[in-house]
Amino acid sequence: MKAFKYILFLLLILFIGMAIYIAVQPNAYDVKRTRTINAPVSVVYDNIIDFENWLAWSSWADENAGLSINLPDQTRGIDASYSWKDDNIEGTIKTINAKPDATIVQEMQYGDDPKTDIIWNLKPNGDGTTEVTLTMSGNDLPFGFKASTIFNGGMDSKIGPDIESSLEKLDRTIVANMKVYSINVEGITQHGGGFYLYNTTSSKRSDFKLRMQEMMPKLGAYAIANNITMSGKPFVIYHKMDDTNGTVMFSCCIPTTSKITTEDPEVLTGQLEPFKALKTVLKGDYVNLQEAWTKATTYIETNNLVQKENGIALEAYLNDPMSTPNPANLVTEIYLEVE
Repeated sequence: MKAFKYILFLLLILFIGMAIYIAVQPNAYDVKRTRTINAPVSVVYDNIIDFENWLAWSSWADENAGLSINLPDQTRGIDASYSWKDDNIEGTIKTINAKPDATIVQEMQYGDDPKTDIIWNLKPNGDGTTEVTLTMSGNDLPFGFKASTIFNGGMDSKIGPDIESSLEKLDRTIVANMKVYSINVEGITQHGGGFYLYNTTSSKRSDFKLRMQEMMPKLGAYAIANNITMSGKPFVIYHKMDDTNGTVMFSCCIPTTSKITTEDPEVLTGQLEPFKALKTVLKGDYVNLQEAWTKATTYIETNNLVQKENGIALEAYLNDPMSTPNPANLVTEIYLEVE
């Protein structure tokens, strides 16, 4: 009997000691993880700011197969939200503040648990990647909540791995989405032609992108400096492609509303006469242009069309990487002159 009382006394002491230990634990938590995402900051921001995208990379949704998720009409921007139900416990996340390409502030409420503050900090790196820091924090933690987290190893070990998993999946998802592309051979069309400013050079194929990036801005700067109105999107005319030596002769061009007399010897004026062409559209990264050209020439061969000898071959760029950081959204039109 005395032994039993002694055991009860020890258990009571242990219980009181544990209660005191729990009670003196911090009433707040702050769990933070950082990962470098292999994408421009605006692409990362656009993915995070829209809750509809979260279904693809959120580790919490992935771990709960029976999770019931409700997306409202507004899923993007300030006041956007989404809710879910897990084992009859409801949760919500709402975006309460945001600074484009820099910070997103959100609040999460899960059942009767204390409110969780979620902060995303985005920092662009010089190499085109983005450093993403995700912080989850809470305050005024009740005794029961602190007890639960202690027995689960603490908040850092409880939610830290989920944050890491979400950031890893976010990286993979964004990178995969940036590689999405489509090629559509639209068929025969009539290109309207017109006047244009241009400069011409020859280069190795491997240097083509670099030379184009040097030449096209010079045309644009000349047009702006001389109040010249552009009548369409920039394009490149290919004059000669030497597959044996890996060289290409091309002109960078900016369409104009009329014939322009230029004073710069490096900026010339040309005119395209209207011509019949096969039109092919690439939506996606420029690395897929070779495949688009192959599909265009294959279409010509299989449909008994004849590409005009020394005919016009051009690429028109409906947008550019400076204004369209996600390469999956770049649009390029290819026109091959046919008889």
